[in-house]
Amino acid sequence: MTDLTKLTLAEARDGLVAKKFSATELTQAFIKAIDAANPHLNAYVLMTPEHALAQAKTSDERLAKGEARPLEGLPIGNKDLFCTYGIRTTACSRILDDFKPRYEATVGQNLWDAGAVMLGKLNNDEFAMGSSNETSAFGPVVNPWRRTRGGKVDNTKLVPGGSSGGSSAAVSANLCLGATATDTGGSIRQPAALTGTVGIKPTYGRCSRWGIVAFASSLDQAGPIAKTVRDSAIMLRHMAGYDPKDSTCVDMPVPDYEAEVARGVKGLRVGVPKEYRVDGMSAEVDALWQKGIAWLKDAGATIHDISLPHTKYALPAYYIVAPAECSSNLARYDGVRYGLRVPGKDLIDTYEATREAGFGKEVKRRVLIGTYVLSAGYYDAYYLKAQKVRTLIKRDFDNAWSDVDVVLTPTTPSPAFGFGEKAGDPIAMYLEDIFTVTVNMAGLPGISVPAGLSGEGTPMGLQLIGKPFDEGTLFRAAQVIENAAGRFPVPSKWWA
Repeated sequence: MTDLTKLTLAEARDGLVAKKFSATELTQAFIKAIDAANPHLNAYVLMTPEHALAQAKTSDERLAKGEARPLEGLPIGNKDLFCTYGIRTTACSRILDDFKPRYEATVGQNLWDAGAVMLGKLNNDEFAMGSSNETSAFGPVVNPWRRTRGGKVDNTKLVPGGSSGGSSAAVSANLCLGATATDTGGSIRQPAALTGTVGIKPTYGRCSRWGIVAFASSLDQAGPIAKTVRDSAIMLRHMAGYDPKDSTCVDMPVPDYEAEVARGVKGLRVGVPKEYRVDGMSAEVDALWQKGIAWLKDAGATIHDISLPHTKYALPAYYIVAPAECSSNLARYDGVRYGLRVPGKDLIDTYEATREAGFGKEVKRRVLIGTYVLSAGYYDAYYLKAQKVRTLIKRDFDNAWSDVDVVLTPTTPSPAFGFGEKAGDPIAMYLEDIFTVTVNMAGLPGISVPAGLSGEGTPMGLQLIGKPFDEGTLFRAAQVIENAAGRFPVPSKWWA
């Protein structure tokens, strides 16, 4: 039998409906693959085989009756930031300990209602704070890709990007058909670029944030990481939707994104911002960008040079706004109501001991930065000014939309890097998000599509940025790039 784990989500969906295999057989194939790979990749922090097989059995019964739901029997991974009813959810932090929610995140519930099967909880940077998945309390995730140097495979362990590194690694290594993820400053698109997968961050408000462990509430947004543009379109269609439990979730219809994929880009106006040519961007990333421009032009799009003048302020402004919101959101972890509790001699001592033991170094750093910029003496100088910059960044895009329909940029300034290469330098790590944070600051949709390989044989991605709630146009343009560049499966299962 064909290796079922190599199927795309669309192929698996069609195979189940055609009764080429059962949902149980498909789920068992992924459970076996996870058992073999996870000790080496650490993509899953909790596997739920019994839960998955029970869901698959229900799917087989529905398929037999001809009552298949849109995602019937399709096994996916769920980022550990999404609350799951009765199943441990930790945000990959010690402070949540053995927390088992009594509710399900809306995005997850939407997927299960559509028939998807949950294989387990995926690793991520602690509270989604990181760009390499090295800050998780469960240890780092290993990128399934390896560099090639001098014609030989270099066995240095590479990062899969972050914070959704478990999601990107699991999809890339065929340990699920697709995965949920979240994006606060690039945490879907950056890991997708470093693992040869497709990741879309939808417009802020397109997906409910209810039941997602909060990092920065005005920036966080859920989205999928998948093997192909079509797969990501299918997943987003069933993740999105209005939710009265989330006041920031927009009440508007969710289009059939899969139908958009094949529409092409004839007449589409593509903007190329000059401000994205930054110091430190490698020559091969710039060359890939030029290829992307040529592919879209050949497909019938028109190319326009544009300016987004406040882009250079986006990263420093982001690293004021995001920590400020993080310090506020994480104040709830006090060792009293749930999660870890380290007893102290009095209440204040208990708070301090619990947070000292429960939070990792990067989380503490951001809480301290956030508390500082929100303090009475510095609020106006830092936080208020950063919010004004945020408005200017959004205005840049608003002005651009009169001339273009989408914007094309690189996703990351460089390919995947090795463990520890940037972990000791927070600024170098933060610069990984230099091309992605503007999208979150402006609340726009953005997608990363694998577009080529570096000189060392590792994936690189291109990013498309769209108008608010115009994800369909992003899928159209992304499909053109995927058609031109091809797909990028991992060359070998070295972990086997």
